[in-house]
Amino acid sequence: MTDLRVDETPIPGLLVVHLPVHGDARGWFKENWQRAKMTALGLPDFGPVQNNMSFNATRGATRGIHTEPWDKFVSVATGKVFGAWVDMREGDSFGATFSIEIDESVAVFVPRGVGNSYQALADGTVYSYLVNDHWRPGFAYPALHLGDETAAIDWPIPLDSPEVEISDKDRANPRLSEVTPMAAKKTLILGGNGQLGRALAAAFPGAEVATRAELDVTSPEALAAWPWQEYAVVLNAAAYTAVDLAETPEGRCDAWAANATAPAALARIATEHRLTLVHVSSDYVFDGVSTGSTSEDGHTEDEPFTPLGVYGQSKAAGDIAVATTPRHYVLRTSWVIGEGKNFVLTMRSLAEKGVSPAVVDDQVGRLTFTSTIADAVRHLLDSGAPYGTYNVTNSGEPMSWRQIAAEVFSLSGRSGDEVTGTSTEAYFADAIAAGKPISPRPLNSVLSLAKLEATGFTPADQLEELRRYLSVV
Repeated sequence: MTDLRVDETPIPGLLVVHLPVHGDARGWFKENWQRAKMTALGLPDFGPVQNNMSFNATRGATRGIHTEPWDKFVSVATGKVFGAWVDMREGDSFGATFSIEIDESVAVFVPRGVGNSYQALADGTVYSYLVNDHWRPGFAYPALHLGDETAAIDWPIPLDSPEVEISDKDRANPRLSEVTPMAAKKTLILGGNGQLGRALAAAFPGAEVATRAELDVTSPEALAAWPWQEYAVVLNAAAYTAVDLAETPEGRCDAWAANATAPAALARIATEHRLTLVHVSSDYVFDGVSTGSTSEDGHTEDEPFTPLGVYGQSKAAGDIAVATTPRHYVLRTSWVIGEGKNFVLTMRSLAEKGVSPAVVDDQVGRLTFTSTIADAVRHLLDSGAPYGTYNVTNSGEPMSWRQIAAEVFSLSGRSGDEVTGTSTEAYFADAIAAGKPISPRPLNSVLSLAKLEATGFTPADQLEELRRYLSVV
């Protein structure tokens, strides 16, 4: 009896699993699929939803080469087969082949897009396979001729032997030169017309971008109709960000719909379709005065939520919902600056107009440029960083809004001293007196970057990025 072992093959992602088989005079027993043990050895936790079996009455029955759009875990319940696989995916490994004999002690994990075939080597062979998607009638997928000269599979029983039985359909499969490679699953960017959505589109040029007009994440009907099986990653930049209007009856409803209910729906979809969900959150989930804000490094990812207003409450609820799906990244940001109306451009406009503004000086944090967020998303996905929540801002010494405004003035040819300071309470006094909706602000929005930096990503200094940003906008 061998130990449980997982071996790699020349086809990326195609894994051979050697199974311990316990036998005696009665027969044998094996753990054909053992999630905990196998994933610990590197097998993907692929979430099978259907178990199929194929009975092959006589030696020589040959099936394939079929390239289904789902992962498979193949084995035999009885008998023996010669298994052969051809990589039919786009990329450098297209056309790569691998083969091995499978008896009760061997199983093979076959990733989506790798063509699967086998030849029965004994009468009464039962071939079994677990798959992680349900078969759908009428769905077409690539296939390859069993005798393709390029693949050159060395079948133990020659295909022209009278022992070999092949279906008419498989005999009509095309050669490799006629096959259209299977495309990889796509990345979807939600909220594509916002500041962050545009930055993500630049960082992920091959991604599909959906605006609210194309996919309203607050609409259950729209979400249900979307072809989620075509995607591997969803980047959620859709959000309600009007923090003051969120304090109105209508705004409260809209904020909760976009920031809490929609992420919860996306989390359920991500779980069902085994997607990686990336969601962007906010420093507003903290009040800026509790334990985390007094630490030297700022709020940490595991600090308890203490939101002050409706916007922060709805974002905190969204964070909790997204964390329920296994493959998730929540990126918590502060003071976001990108393409479109924002604080930095407003200050530059005032500087150019000769205005000397009063800016709040009791709120402290760091700027987060949308390009930095997009780069952090790319890094987390490409590096395979552990799923979870990460703070993402630019680095550097924390500053107040007044200090940032003064820096913008200096970079715009005005003296930073022309920006005066005021308190948050005084700044909003007139609006509050007039009965206008105002959301409470966290006074300390500094987020610790230690967890992000431990993955190998160090954000650029906020002042360096500010200078770069003002030089190109």
